[in-house]
Amino acid sequence: MVKGSVGVLTIGQAPRTDVTPSIQRILGSETEIIEKGALDRLDVDSFHTVAPDASDITYISRVRNGGSVKMGKSKLLPLLQEERDMLEEQTEVIIMLCTGDFPTIQGTKPIIYPDVELNQAVHKVMPSGNLGLIIPLEEQRDSLIEKWNHPEIKKLVEVASPYEKSNIEGAARALKNRGADLIVLDCMGYNEEHEKRAVNASGLKVFLPRKVAAYAAKAHLNRL
Repeated sequence: MVKGSVGVLTIGQAPRTDVTPSIQRILGSETEIIEKGALDRLDVDSFHTVAPDASDITYISRVRNGGSVKMGKSKLLPLLQEERDMLEEQTEVIIMLCTGDFPTIQGTKPIIYPDVELNQAVHKVMPSGNLGLIIPLEEQRDSLIEKWNHPEIKKLVEVASPYEKSNIEGAARALKNRGADLIVLDCMGYNEEHEKRAVNASGLKVFLPRKVAAYAAKAHLNRL
């Protein structure tokens, strides 16, 4: 068993009971998970204060009432920094529970960015080819494509949200038909059931971000 403390930092509200059990299974019961969220100190009536402006990058995440909230990146950054500062005092490594890019968040403890881990994992198995991306929102298309920085990989995108009833199978099948060589479910909200449905519909290898991030955190703890 791997011992230690792992922080989970969500852009929504903690606890993320829809995600952390998956991470806990990979880390093992001996590893403590401590969760914090950028919106923890906001209530439903205050969610409008983080709504994305027209020029902002849009993210979506789950909140405690089981719903989801769209947020602007510029509004999130200071809130995420405050919560990371608190996690630094309690944990040995932090998982950012978002596949977005947050390079300005600063700290002394290692932080695992799923988008970085996914880029590395995809490049190892597919140096070139067609990458299929299933994303939650149409308005995220440009920003999510941009973070995949492999010039020899063509990005193919379909939209199917993990936070509401959506056609994961149809999206995966469409990517296969368009020539995708593998698929990434590009949001931490996608779960093992979404992964299974995408695999069954496409017959392709599917990367699930929460698994990739959890294994990276486990590898870090093993090195301590």
